[in-house]
Amino acid sequence: MTRRVLVGDIPIGGGAAVSVQSMLTVPLQRREECLAQARQLQDAGCEIIRAAVPDDSAAQCLPFLIKNQKMPVVADIHFDYRTALCAIRAGAAKLRINPGNIGGPQRVKAVAAEAKLAGIPIRVGVNGGSLEKELLAKHGGPTAEALAESALGHIAMLRDFGLEDIVVSIKSSNIPTMTRACRILAARTDCPQHIGVTEAGTLTTGLIANAMGIGILLNEGIGDTIRVSLSADPIHEVRGGLRLLRLLGLRQGPRVIACPTCARCNIDVQGWALRVENALESTQKNITVAVMGCAVNGPGEAREADIGLAGGDGCALLFERGEIVCKLNADEAIDVLLKRIGEMQDASTMA
Repeated sequence: MTRRVLVGDIPIGGGAAVSVQSMLTVPLQRREECLAQARQLQDAGCEIIRAAVPDDSAAQCLPFLIKNQKMPVVADIHFDYRTALCAIRAGAAKLRINPGNIGGPQRVKAVAAEAKLAGIPIRVGVNGGSLEKELLAKHGGPTAEALAESALGHIAMLRDFGLEDIVVSIKSSNIPTMTRACRILAARTDCPQHIGVTEAGTLTTGLIANAMGIGILLNEGIGDTIRVSLSADPIHEVRGGLRLLRLLGLRQGPRVIACPTCARCNIDVQGWALRVENALESTQKNITVAVMGCAVNGPGEAREADIGLAGGDGCALLFERGEIVCKLNADEAIDVLLKRIGEMQDASTMA
């Protein structure tokens, strides 16, 4: 088991629930816009937010963001150790740095000392684009072994400087490389891991890539906090992360299943399923809801669902645990379903 690290009031590692992170896309200097985006992400279920802090002027805007929303803020730092020091003093709950690009061991030491004094962790971030030249030469490129060796070296450096509260992440757009590197780390360090697939792509491709990379590792018990990185609105990162955790049984919440449809279907399965999924987005009720296109694959095929609808010609059957409850007009079916869900107990407490 990894050791536990606190980011604000959010525990990472040590058996804590896997937390969901995202990153602001609005510069910190645009304070109100930045705050609005942070609040939107928090409402969607984000638990830790990261912000790019490229210079001291951005760091000086951190207190406004920290004060006006509840999520712990991670300062993302590159190149200038003085900006890292400024971000710590501004109240960041964690730093994300790459020790290899921040100016040498003595500057890393200065940042580690300040972080330890402030009682905040450092996340060591390693990716193929910033690997040390000697490791690239040794391993013949940004291999899993090269990435892991770089991360382990940075962890050792920070520990030599007296810092133990360390989170580590190895990111790659190559899923086999990323998963192998994270396995190597899991075998060789007790630092909690932040996992994700970097440069994963646009919404659909990126969600698939992250589901594969993150899902493989979480299913093996590797990973303590996640970011579903996407070239899309970050709200999709949060929703994608939460849904992934629910599907793996690592987070409570509703699971909406729906049939793929065929020529027998007389309802808009896709539209109905999306309406149900969106309506249940913020609930923590641990239930499975089915939206099925017809009676053939309705109550029978979705027997394990707690509740669901099976479409007909202008109507729908409401069923619970495979048993038909009543027949509804199509135009009232979703409203009746959602009302009944609101009245139901959590599946984990049902007989």
